Amino acid sequence: MVMATFRFYEELNDFLPRERRARSFTAACARAATTKHMIEALGVPHTEVELVLVNGESSGFGRLVEEGDRIAVYPKFEAFDITPLLRVRERPLRRLRFVADAHLGGLARFLRMAGFDTVYSNVIHDDEIEALAAAEDRVVLTRDRELLKRRTITHGCYIHTLKPEAQLGEVFDRLDLAGSVHPFSLCLHCNTPLHPVDKASVADRLPPAVREQHEEFNACGRCGGVFWKGSHWKRMSGLLARVTDAGAGPVS
Repeated sequence: MVMATFRFYEELNDFLPRERRARSFTAACARAATTKHMIEALGVPHTEVELVLVNGESSGFGRLVEEGDRIAVYPKFEAFDITPLLRVRERPLRRLRFVADAHLGGLARFLRMAGFDTVYSNVIHDDEIEALAAAEDRVVLTRDRELLKRRTITHGCYIHTLKPEAQLGEVFDRLDLAGSVHPFSLCLHCNTPLHPVDKASVADRLPPAVREQHEEFNACGRCGGVFWKGSHWKRMSGLLARVTDAGAGPVS
């Protein structure tokens, strides 16, 4: 065994026992333990970590922990640019796409509303989530920290809050999504792009009041759903206004 000193910063402390939060502490490490192994053994999923400093120098996850090491672990930086330092990811994601676990249906729907490709099923299993994340470069959204510790999951976000509206705000804040929204461009049910349609082509599927009051419609080519700027659109526009200044388009 070797002894090393650890210090976790900001929201990473939420994963630690109270006695280890916001302070340095010493922990015993196996002689072959890497920084990634020890960070997760202490309770923090590697997907939550953006930068590791060992004895003041940036380090990757594969570095072996040595006797007397002082290891500082940081989450995503928002206040200043750390690009000159070594981040623990091999590469960033060029396009943000998500896969949400079975307990985050409300959040998944809201993300689709904001235009973010989000795979979700209320019967999806952890193995499927892991495979999708790897095959399609998706960010895993979950409240299961053990899922985020899986080796092949490189990008993930542990959701701290419980209510879908608060979860949407949390994800927007942590991943800086406000500048990337394309509101009401995806089907909330199918996660596929919507396309404009003539009123006449969907008139037989519209409630009488909607036929009288609305002229602009979008449709989903997969499920056939028809969308318009109704009361739901107004409620969802209000929600988006609370998390971003982006504009809005049609939704039923």
